[in-house]
Amino acid sequence: MSLPEQLPTDAVVAVVVTRHRRELLADSLKMIAAQTRPPDHLVVVDNGPDEPVRDIVESCPLPATYLSSRRNLGGAGGFALGMLHALALGAEWVWCADDDGRPADESVLDTLLSEAVSRNLAEISPVVTNIETPTRLAFPLRRGLTWKRSAEELGTDFLPGIASLFNGALFRASTLDVIGVPDYRLFFRGDEVEIHRRLVRSGLPFGTCLRAAYLHPDGSDEFKPMLGGRLHAQDPQSEVKRYYTYRNRGYLLSQPGLRKIGMLEVLRFGLYFIGTKRDPKAFVQWLRLCRQGRKERFFRF
Repeated sequence: MSLPEQLPTDAVVAVVVTRHRRELLADSLKMIAAQTRPPDHLVVVDNGPDEPVRDIVESCPLPATYLSSRRNLGGAGGFALGMLHALALGAEWVWCADDDGRPADESVLDTLLSEAVSRNLAEISPVVTNIETPTRLAFPLRRGLTWKRSAEELGTDFLPGIASLFNGALFRASTLDVIGVPDYRLFFRGDEVEIHRRLVRSGLPFGTCLRAAYLHPDGSDEFKPMLGGRLHAQDPQSEVKRYYTYRNRGYLLSQPGLRKIGMLEVLRFGLYFIGTKRDPKAFVQWLRLCRQGRKERFFRF
């Protein structure tokens, strides 16, 4: 690995957080390094030192820094550490990605940079599509009362004020001065929503470039339909994911900018757990975890 004495003034530093995903990380770094406008430096935060990936990082042709954490920082802490390290290196732009996704082609970073500069954006994201079926979104996007599930439903140019963060998201360094880095207490699940909330409240311009795509495993199976598909509720199958999803959601709904939808969430999830799933105990668990988050009791699972 090489550490530059000084990065160029418009430097892009890519930040990738990983844990126990050697093959996926290798695929991700291969596409990151193949960009027509490659990052000037790569920072990889490894949350799984018992299965280290230093060799994969060292084999990447980009100048790189490998940060191994003996404590699992989660996605939130991993990105916080990586983003701060990128800023300390002198990054003007910070390009964030999970280890299980990758740019859809070699022009993604160049397209994002050009769009961000031409529109004077503080942050820009690619559209996040299903890695198995790239015409479909990896995560359904709600616009009003309707859910969009295919990339073509979003248009062909730009979505202002909408962004899927950490899946190929590109931040200006000056943006992070204003909104900060992810909250380590959230560990994972909801940290990207919290950063999105800060972006909205900052008044800085941001959005999604529909001419650039980032591939990610499908995440739509967690969103369960009700009322004939007019509403959905997030219901992860994993107990661990449910714990962090609902606990962190409770915290988020207590924050400025998200408080107005808090009561609507109670009605929506009550309707889902009791009326659709017919599992009152699950609704009680949801209420308990949301209450725990509101009280900022961020205990690990």
